[in-house]
Amino acid sequence: MFQNRLVNIMLIIIISLTLVGVVAFVLFNYFSYSTEAGAEPTIDQIIENSWETEEITTNLNDGSMFRGAFRIHVETKAGAEELQKRDFQIKNIIIHELAGMNAGGLQSREGLQTLEDTLRSDINDIMKEGDVVRVYTTQRMIQ
Repeated sequence: MFQNRLVNIMLIIIISLTLVGVVAFVLFNYFSYSTEAGAEPTIDQIIENSWETEEITTNLNDGSMFRGAFRIHVETKAGAEELQKRDFQIKNIIIHELAGMNAGGLQSREGLQTLEDTLRSDINDIMKEGDVVRVYTTQRMIQ
């Protein structure tokens, strides 16, 4: 290679340190950003990636009145921003879904879970940035 032995040793050390640094950087980025499959999000991630509706009051199919609010959790922050922009569409979906339900159906745990699952599916149909993970009922009153 070069005639000077000191230059050869110095080049080998510099190349070795650079290679170790690159490998360490790649491994650090790989392990710090990857999450386990199926890992539950933290409460801070849920709050950051969700949007809460205003209180909605509407009539039910049997003449009863429903007053409630929902928190919609999406996969990404961009999805949460899209939810805020689509608030009128989401309120429309909620009102239409509630219009076909009876007070008796919303009184039970299964009925409420069915409503949340249906809302999640319907909102996913209009979303472009990510998917809805879950819809939480934060307030509910039936008269």
